[in-house]
Order: sequence, then C-alpha cells, then structure tokens
Amino acid sequence: MSSDATTARLAASGSVLSISDLKISFTTEDGIVEAVKGIGFDVKPGEIVAVVGESGSGKSVTSMSVLGLLPKTSKIEGQLVLADQDLGGLKDKDLRKIRGNDVAMIFQEPMSALNPVFTVGWQIREALRAHQDIAKDAANKRAIELLEMVGIPNPEERFKQYPHQLSGGLRQRVVIAMAIACDPKVIIADEPTTALDVTVQAEILGLLRKLRDTLNTAIVLITHDMGVVADLADRVVVMYNGEIVEQAPVRELFASPQEDYTKRLLAAVPVLGQRPASGRLLADSSLDVSSEESAKIAEEIRLADAELEKQIEQDAPALEIKDLVLEYPGKRGQARNRAVDGVSLHINKGEILGLVGESGSGKSTVGRCAIRLLKPTQGTVSIAGRDITKLSTKQLRPLRRYFAIVFQDPASTLDPKMTIGESIAEPMILHKMFSGKALNERVASLLDKVELSGHYRNRYPHELSGGQRQRVSIARALALDPQLLIADEPTSALDVSVQARVLDLFLGLQQTLGFACLFISHDLAVVDLLADRVAVMRRGKLIEQGSRDQVLHSPQQDYTKRLLSAAPVADPVVQAKRRAAWEAGKLASVTGD
Repeated sequence: MSSDATTARLAASGSVLSISDLKISFTTEDGIVEAVKGIGFDVKPGEIVAVVGESGSGKSVTSMSVLGLLPKTSKIEGQLVLADQDLGGLKDKDLRKIRGNDVAMIFQEPMSALNPVFTVGWQIREALRAHQDIAKDAANKRAIELLEMVGIPNPEERFKQYPHQLSGGLRQRVVIAMAIACDPKVIIADEPTTALDVTVQAEILGLLRKLRDTLNTAIVLITHDMGVVADLADRVVVMYNGEIVEQAPVRELFASPQEDYTKRLLAAVPVLGQRPASGRLLADSSLDVSSEESAKIAEEIRLADAELEKQIEQDAPALEIKDLVLEYPGKRGQARNRAVDGVSLHINKGEILGLVGESGSGKSTVGRCAIRLLKPTQGTVSIAGRDITKLSTKQLRPLRRYFAIVFQDPASTLDPKMTIGESIAEPMILHKMFSGKALNERVASLLDKVELSGHYRNRYPHELSGGQRQRVSIARALALDPQLLIADEPTSALDVSVQARVLDLFLGLQQTLGFACLFISHDLAVVDLLADRVAVMRRGKLIEQGSRDQVLHSPQQDYTKRLLSAAPVADPVVQAKRRAAWEAGKLASVTGD
C-alpha cells in the first residue's frame, strides 16, 4: 500500500498511528534473524492498545521501530504512519523532532532511562526546551507542574534530586512526566509497571488512565502482565514469533480467546487464591530436574566443597535474622534514615518465605543484609548457624558458596563485556567447582534449564531481551547449587508463559535440591504459588507474618488487606469492580471516612 493510500486510510479510520505490513530483521553472526514478520494494527486517539506476547515475540522491537531507535544492524520494511506523516525513511534530524514531541516512550527500566548525573528537574526541563521555545524559568515551572501532575509529593524538592535518590515508583513517575511533557499524540509504554509493588502499580495505571482521559493521548502498552492488560487496555494485540496471532477488544479476548497460543498465555497467569493442586502452573512442564541428575550435581559440588560442611550447623535454620536494624546516615546534619527497623524472621531448610511490601518498605534491604551485601547497624544475621555480621571478608568467603542471589534488575547485574556463557561460568571458576569439559557441560545444562538454547552462550547481555537477561541471572545464581537463595523480584521482567516455566523451574529445583529461599516480590499471586510462609513489611517494620493461607487469604492487618485489594487480576470484568473498590477505599483513607 502506498504512503498516500495509508494516510488516507488512517484519516478515514480516525487512527493516530498505523502500522502496516511491518517486517524487521537483524544481521547477526548467525545470519539474518527475522524479528517481525509482516504485522499491522492501528491505534485511535484516546485508545489504549496492549501488545502482549512472550520474550522474543517482537513486541518491543515493533515499538522501538516507531521511534527509529533500532540499531544499524536492523532492516525495516513496511509502513509506519503517525497522524499524517510517514515515518519511514526519515533522517535522524527529522526523527529527533518527533521523538518526545509527537510520540514519546516510557521505558521498562527507569533507572537506565534517566541520566544519573543530572537532577530529574533538569532532565524534564531539557525535554521541554528541546521541542518548545520556552525560557528556562518557565520550563522549570512547567517541570514542577508535571511532577505534581504525575502524583509526586513535594515536587519542588524532588525537582532538585537525582534519580538514585528516588524509589522505583517515583523514578517511573518521573519518566512518565518526561513522556507527557510535550503533549504527545502517542505514548508507547514498554512495561511501565515492571518491578513496581501492587499499590504503586495501581497508582501508575490510574495515572495513565487519567492522562488518556484528560489529554486524549493514545497509548500503546507493551506488557507481560495480563492483570495490567485487564485493568487498562481497550484492545489487545497478541504476538508470537514475530507475528500477530490474534487481536480483539479486551473483554472479548479474555472471555473467548480464539487461538491456542492465547489460551495458553492466559492459562499460564498465576491467580491469587487459585494455587494449582500440584503447585505447578504448567501440567506439561519440561523443566523438572531428575533426582539422578540433581543428586549427581549436588554430590560433585559437595565433594569439591567439603570445607564448607565444617563451617555450618546441619540442624540450624538456613537463615535466621534477629532484631535487624539498618540505618543510613542523614545529609548535612539530618537524622539518620532507618531503612529496616527491628526485623526478625527465619527460614528453615527447604522452606520458601515470601517477603512482600511497597517500594521503600525495606524488603530488598533485608535481602541484601541476609547475605552481607549490606552490614546491619544492629541485630544478627545467621546463615546455617553462623552469625555473619561479625565475620571478616576472608572468613565469609567460604560461606558464600552456601547462598546466592538473583537481583531485580538483570541489566545492571551482568557484565556487559562478558558473554552469557562467561557470566554463568564465572562463579564456578572462582570457587573452583568445575573446569574444562565439565564446566562447558554445566553451562549448557543451566542454559537449557532456563529455556535458552546453547547459541546464547556466545552473545552479550545487550543482545538479549529483558526476560532473557533475567533467565541468565537465574542460571548464574543456581550454578553452585546454593542451599539458600535470595530471589529479589526474579520474575518481574518475564512474560507470563516464560514466568510460568521459570516458576516451575524454581519449584522443581527447590523440591529436588531442597534449598531454602527468601522470595521477595510485589506479585502476590506468584508469592501465593511459591511460598510456604509470607511476611509483610511496611516502612522498615515487619507488620505481619504467618502461613501463606493465613496472610494472603485471612490477613489481620489493614495494610495487608489494601495490598491484596490493589493486586490486578486477569479478568477485565472482575478487575473493573476491584479497581472501583480500591479507588473508593483509597479515597476513604484520605478523607478519613
């Protein structure tokens, strides 16, 4: 279809963005990779279109092509039309005028999207001045208005702060403020709520909905969270292997999916209160670890690590934390900031404890203290009976073979200069567990366990999607067969089908190898699926803990009840009622009713 014909069709349909017969390929060392294979869909003003699919389906690549942000190794065919302008073939100079002005992007990882050396106010101001003829003082005033518009408290103070001084939820709001600064026609939101706790997520979704209603902005929502889709989207486009397999209005798609892939995608969504009897999401999971294979791996590691056995108490809990306090020094004479305040918990061997709470509650800080990445101000942390708070670095080093951690942000945890295979092999080399052929076989086995084929071992982190990088991080953490795993939002970047497989992998490995796990997550349905017990944190304190059924299904604290009510469910009809009830409850808490 010609550009003129596409523009005419766009005008007739009332759409603001049209993608027609889009094909995207990349030149790699392994040859030409076809990432997108002739897809097309339209977006109307004020419409929210969700693009869903597993990692590698082509959804993020499609969005990046609209902004002209793909690398030079890419080849784009087809048509991308924004309003009345054909974006195909535009030079970088012309695209820069469009980016942020007519079409804006909310990136998946706000810490990577924001410049760490400039204040957030400066960055918003420069986004304004890049596209508008506006004085510095006026731009400052407008930036503060935008911060207030996206619900950031004390916007004048936050204007002067740097990204690292804000929580994940506040950073995401700053990114949204930058995106709406120039009143764009289209906002592309790439996983805008990834790694946000449920209450902040509910507020971000409400903010996007409000922006759509007040500014009539079209939103292309790229997400793996089907609860978010049910809560926010008007229409859904389902992608698989670079193709669109189904698209329909959101209620129609959830109520009556037509394609087998869509049915599998929806079936893989964990649902709070509906834990499968087997504990598994996938009845046909291929990720089980055989007892024979697991025993062989564990025996090889134990033989190579006999020194560790002498330093631990076999009958002690895998992790025991007593009266933990962690304080950060205040700035310029200000009071010290107490991030963790008197937390006590334990995890027995072979047990999974889910730790939940809002951003800034201190749950990730507890996880880092648990393996001495942070040194507590007060209290004790015991690993298998050894108090690690008083050990020197040399004394702690052998114990580090006992535990591992999966961090929340895979982009910042993998060395960009190391291949995937080298990253996974590194802990085994450092601890002299495997070498030569055995090392290569172990790396290949770990990649296979997290559903990455062997050719990924020679790729670098930037060549993988966010979900693929997180799977590499999980493989690296499991390399030494740890007896205690700290998992800090390990599935937050994964689409639902891959998340289901990775969670099944977690359960298979945990049940076979018997490691204990502190599972830190904002996804209450995932915690419900995995955890034996659940602990809830708020503002540095542990406010409730108990069995999974007790905390998640009969909570005693009002805060826990609010967390549960804010969690979106993958049913548009039910979620609309839950959203209305949550907003009414939030309003009541503010007004004191």
